Amino acid sequence: MMTMIKRRLVSLAVGCLWLVLLAGCTATKPASKTIYTFFPPSPDEPRIQFLTSFSSDAELGRTRSFADFITGEQPVGGLVKPYGLALHDGKIFVCDTVGSMIEVFDLKKHRASYFAPPGEGKLRTPINLAIDTDGTRYVADTGRNQVVIYDNDGNFLSAIGKKDEMKPADVAVSTNRIYVGDMLNHVVRVYNKADQQFLFTIPNTNSAAANAGKLFSPANLALDQNGRLLVSDVGGFRVQIYDLDGKYLRTLGQQGLSPGSFARPKGVAVDHQGLAYVVDAATQLVQIFDTEGRLLLYFGQPGASTRGQLVLPASIKVDYEHVGYFQKYLAPGYQCDYLILVTSQFGPNKVSVYGFLKRPATP
Repeated sequence: MMTMIKRRLVSLAVGCLWLVLLAGCTATKPASKTIYTFFPPSPDEPRIQFLTSFSSDAELGRTRSFADFITGEQPVGGLVKPYGLALHDGKIFVCDTVGSMIEVFDLKKHRASYFAPPGEGKLRTPINLAIDTDGTRYVADTGRNQVVIYDNDGNFLSAIGKKDEMKPADVAVSTNRIYVGDMLNHVVRVYNKADQQFLFTIPNTNSAAANAGKLFSPANLALDQNGRLLVSDVGGFRVQIYDLDGKYLRTLGQQGLSPGSFARPKGVAVDHQGLAYVVDAATQLVQIFDTEGRLLLYFGQPGASTRGQLVLPASIKVDYEHVGYFQKYLAPGYQCDYLILVTSQFGPNKVSVYGFLKRPATP
């Protein structure tokens, strides 16, 4: 009898040993190798790295806390059909044209929230927005045909535009003016920021270069540090550049599908060096031009199956203030100078984040 018990104990011990060994093998399984996506691809020197993309706060690293469990708080749903975006104070604001709201991604807390004000400030079809240095929000709403203005806390302040006066596609703000792309009248309308009084339109029809500076469909706007206004003219297949008083300066691109040309130019942005970034919704690429209008490179291939690809891209922003939140995605040996964020209206990844690289750090 004792012999039989000893045999069973030995058998049980061997079984436990096997379980321990198997568990150890599972725990020491090598991690999958991280894949980094660069533009231009090898063997050229990389200048831009795709860092990450997201459509909801879950993809920004949110995990449910014990407090969430107790209160029953659930993660905010993802973006449906985004267009414009802006960054301010650790948050990314994204217009959702289907949801009739702005989704706010808090990079500090890894959480998202909805900005959908009621009453007089209610949004209908927010398509683009700009946020001033003090946090004031300017939202171009094509459903209201107005630019709706809120304070830093989201309280409604006022609205620019009367019924059937304009169809605002984008808005940009300088120290003392508000610039509104008007698709209805094929101009950029300029207002005084202090009292929202109308000042003039761009292009300046009194200019000798009025014909060259003409606008057909001013879809997106960008202001640079050198006092220039860039306007993506989707109907003219180009980007028009003016000074802040409306004088025509130059044109970027022309109609076509080849590099340096545009089929459907949408979002436009400018970095601190004056380089212009232009989204093309047809070719689904972003092209970068120098201050003389020469094409430097392009990035973001069309499609959704590969990292860094875009699906009907719309808006673009260059940002220097929030680089730290995305440092962990950088390839070893590289440093990020600034961020480039691009929205895609379709596909699984609605906001793609790229980093413009500094030269590789020397060992």
